[in-house]
Amino acid sequence: MLNSHGSGHRVGAVDSAPGADTARPWTEAEFVAELRAVGTARYHHRHPFHLSMNRGALTADQVRGWIANRFHYQLLIPRKDAAILANCTDREIRRSWLRRIVDHDGKPGTEGQDGGIEAWLGLGLAAGLTRAELLDERHVLPGVRFAADAYLEFVRRAPWPIAIASSLTELFAPDLMSERLAAFERHYTFVKPAGLAYFRSRLTLAPADATEALAIVLTHCRSAATQAEAVHALELKCALLWAMLDAMDYAYGGGAARGG
Repeated sequence: MLNSHGSGHRVGAVDSAPGADTARPWTEAEFVAELRAVGTARYHHRHPFHLSMNRGALTADQVRGWIANRFHYQLLIPRKDAAILANCTDREIRRSWLRRIVDHDGKPGTEGQDGGIEAWLGLGLAAGLTRAELLDERHVLPGVRFAADAYLEFVRRAPWPIAIASSLTELFAPDLMSERLAAFERHYTFVKPAGLAYFRSRLTLAPADATEALAIVLTHCRSAATQAEAVHALELKCALLWAMLDAMDYAYGGGAARGG
């Protein structure tokens, strides 16, 4: 059965999982390589809609549709991190992970620390959307809502180290964000430059977040079984991000966005 990537690999399957053939866990280097391989093959930077965005092939309305739909996912990020905190039994990790909620929700009464959600609202405003239509989510597609909400539900139910493993898409985010920022500056000049602040902030925040999360996963996923679960979780997260773009491509793009 083909998944949405057309690779023939079943979503959620871990064909090379160490527990499938042997009780030997991967070495740390092997484990990191397996996690990074997920991003190389499955991260949504390869999706046709995203490729169209980067080459400047989207219309202004398609860009606004992407911004409005992606905002639903942005709203879930601090709730996802709160779910990890609620399940986490390690006090030091909870103290460190709390920063992520502030990064997205902002810090009340602090100048210049409005957070990622407010920055994404700024992106929408800079692109010609209103604050009201972003906040009431009138443009959010059912497929986007389903995929994003499924990710939140997975994090709520998963063991906390596995939930953290699903966040390792941050390993692949800096390159994507650099390309996205360059594409917006080059092709989508109708978006006011101040609205690109979110993309710029993630150039530094995402690598730091990824380094922290990877260290936690390497420490707490040492058995063959937990390593396989971690890879599965990262595959699932990539599949859900891909599914969100599938929904947007169907609604806004189709063959035109694919350039064919």
